[in-house]
Amino acid sequence: MRVTTHRPAVIPRSEASKVMRRIFAEGFATGDTAVVDQLCAPDLVEHQFGLAGTGADAIAHVKAAIRDVHTAIPDISFTIEDEVEDGDTIWVRVSARGTATGPFFGAPSGRPVQFTVLDVARVVDGRIVEHWGVPDRFALLAQTGVLDHLTAAVQTATQLPPASAR
Repeated sequence: MRVTTHRPAVIPRSEASKVMRRIFAEGFATGDTAVVDQLCAPDLVEHQFGLAGTGADAIAHVKAAIRDVHTAIPDISFTIEDEVEDGDTIWVRVSARGTATGPFFGAPSGRPVQFTVLDVARVVDGRIVEHWGVPDRFALLAQTGVLDHLTAAVQTATQLPPASAR
């Protein structure tokens, strides 16, 4: 049995899809925070762990995240692998790739990284009004060697002294 799927050569992009693509391509991939003011509503509600906030606080957190990601992985690139929309809400699964040549929970590792980001956003009138993001931070910790350092530190801290020293 053979199954083929015919997709149009050019898939028309919705407004929400264009917004999500721009925030990754023009913001996170380049480190340019100006795009946040263009693509996020001033009363943005941000739910992502570590970035949560509303309004000006949320905007500031998103801009800081863009700077942090681009500093840690300056050559980062993003590919939106999947997207689904319902009303004003879009879900995207994004693949990120780059080299950890900047600091990330310690000194730069210089290691290649690849991780997934799942984002859900409500987009109204061309702006993100609400966002939930789940980057695979565990993959980043493992691939940059941070997890190895943490594991070694825990093992060292929990080792019992030799019986003769007790």
